[in-house]
Amino acid sequence: MIGVDVGGTFTDVVAIFDGTIRTAKVATDPRNTESSVLAGAEELGVREADHFNHASTHGLNAVITRRLPKIAFLTTLGHRDILDAGRVWRPATALTDPHWRRPFGDAARPLVPRYLRRGIRERITADGTALFPLDEAQAREQLAVLKRCGVTGVAICLINAYVSHRHEERLRELVFEELGRDVACSISSEVSPLAKEFARASTTVIDVFMKLIYGDYTRRLDSGLKGRGFDGDLNYANCAAQLVPADVAMERPFQIVFAGPAAGTMASAHFGRLVGASNLLCADVGGTSCDISLVTDGQPFVNTTFELEHDLIVNALSNEVSSIGAGGGSLVTISQAGELQVGPGSAGADPGPACYHKGGTEPTTTDTCVLMGIIDADGFAGGRMKLHPELARQAFERLDTVLTLEQRINYAFNVAINNIAEGVTNIAVHHGIDPRDYSLVAFGAAGPMLLPAVLDLVHAAEVVVPPHPGLFSALGLVSSDQVYGSSRSAYTILTEDAAASVDAVYREMEAAMRARLRGVGTEVQFVRRFDGRLAGQTWETPFIPVPDGTIDATGVRQMIANFHEAYKARTGNAFTMLPVQGVTYRVQAVIPSAKVDYPRIERRSAGRPEPRRMVEIRYLTDQPLKTGEYDRTALRAGDRITGPAIIREPLSTTFMLPGQALTVGDYGELRINKAF
Repeated sequence: MIGVDVGGTFTDVVAIFDGTIRTAKVATDPRNTESSVLAGAEELGVREADHFNHASTHGLNAVITRRLPKIAFLTTLGHRDILDAGRVWRPATALTDPHWRRPFGDAARPLVPRYLRRGIRERITADGTALFPLDEAQAREQLAVLKRCGVTGVAICLINAYVSHRHEERLRELVFEELGRDVACSISSEVSPLAKEFARASTTVIDVFMKLIYGDYTRRLDSGLKGRGFDGDLNYANCAAQLVPADVAMERPFQIVFAGPAAGTMASAHFGRLVGASNLLCADVGGTSCDISLVTDGQPFVNTTFELEHDLIVNALSNEVSSIGAGGGSLVTISQAGELQVGPGSAGADPGPACYHKGGTEPTTTDTCVLMGIIDADGFAGGRMKLHPELARQAFERLDTVLTLEQRINYAFNVAINNIAEGVTNIAVHHGIDPRDYSLVAFGAAGPMLLPAVLDLVHAAEVVVPPHPGLFSALGLVSSDQVYGSSRSAYTILTEDAAASVDAVYREMEAAMRARLRGVGTEVQFVRRFDGRLAGQTWETPFIPVPDGTIDATGVRQMIANFHEAYKARTGNAFTMLPVQGVTYRVQAVIPSAKVDYPRIERRSAGRPEPRRMVEIRYLTDQPLKTGEYDRTALRAGDRITGPAIIREPLSTTFMLPGQALTVGDYGELRINKAF
């Protein structure tokens, strides 16, 4: 099987054949993304694979950069500015800023311009009855305007459509009649039949964009794979890094828009189970950002929604990932107050760090580590790329500051480390966890280089550097099961009298899934959950377990008990005297898939690991530190190394501080903690 993680700079490819892990890293061609995927797949022997699992940030980048196709938005007359208003939430940093504007609002960069958002005369009430029938003549008039505007897609989200979908379905038929069958069209009652109008509307709009972005891409990718001899199953990863067949994913492509960052969390959870670490703080440090996520008791923390931008909501189950501007390409700058800063700006892939010799003139974290001697200028990227320390030095010398060169480099390293530590601490505080009970998993090309220095600042139990850290997110795509999901909103006070209606909701969703999965076999496992709240509350407590089988009076009582237990676990309080209201009912069909099996490495029969050479680490302390440099492939299980030390491998570098010790685990993982 093959896993592919398409990033903005590089495409990471991993293949598992006969228990052996093969890897490839290919430069991403933003104009022809599938060519990078196919090149990496061919390099690793795609014709031998039976599964091809794919994650991409292509759609996410299109939304962020607004390189989007022209689409229209149809909603109930009087509500076309739903997409401009959002939830009317401001970020904490802009609560008192009169100049702040919502990034997707009409005053900034709207996803759908106001002239393409049209109101349709109709109205469904909250109980599903038609207050006003659909005015088909008026709808055709609006569609005629959109036809002249040349839209390539239409998103439809009518008020209360999650209760009754008949108006949306008829309006979609009118879209096809007036604009043609080749126009991408999504209706909210199918995409996201959930309450809360804005989130349903924004999700439907994103779904149309992803149909247009990924539809042709998937066809070209499938054709290219078949042309290279691949005849297995093509899967996409969704926002929780669960696998979905490509044809199913294209029916609801909004679910795959945030797949890339989620895959690293799934890889960490799978590897953590192997090495006996069930509580993990995961830090994926790449070129631009540090993506931080949480795994507790072996399970990633999953949300019912996520934000593409502030307040831009997508109703999809997703691994919670927090991103901060702290990567290898983070820029080192001087503020107006004369302070040295690192990030959040990034040099990106073009022009990149100054030492890349591609036109970059500002120093970055990568330049810092080159000058310190942490990064080997002659052996970068496995020796395929030569770096230029003199250009990094010139970039630091150009900074407008009274600090000496030594101070600039030292402060740049420490500020970068503290930025990551602050991000990890914020996640720990937000979830109310004690970092001392968690292992810090360091991956991404820059993660092993920076995270050991974060260890003492966040007081985590240890740092774990997994095998192939530079491609670890791609390994998450061969560490997951195939999952089909369905959800439906229905506001119901949970009483014994409500048992029949709740049971009917689950039976309808499961029957639809069984029809889709006919022929898969008996290994399918159905998992029921619901989102509930105390009567009168606004926000729900998600993922409450629901008993299997028929939901009768006993089943409802169990649902209520499960809610109070989960509510107390989250808030520390229980209000068992208050009624519980079910809001959203969820079903997942889980089909176990083959997963990567990390091979055990040999133990050293005699002696201890010896450095291949001694190098100097500069600017970390007053005097250069003599540091042993080790080749990771030469390490054996049980080896122990004390810091300072550098461990080299083709796509990453691990750097340990003085006072730290490293132990090599059975699967080749590097476990770093205090030496005493």
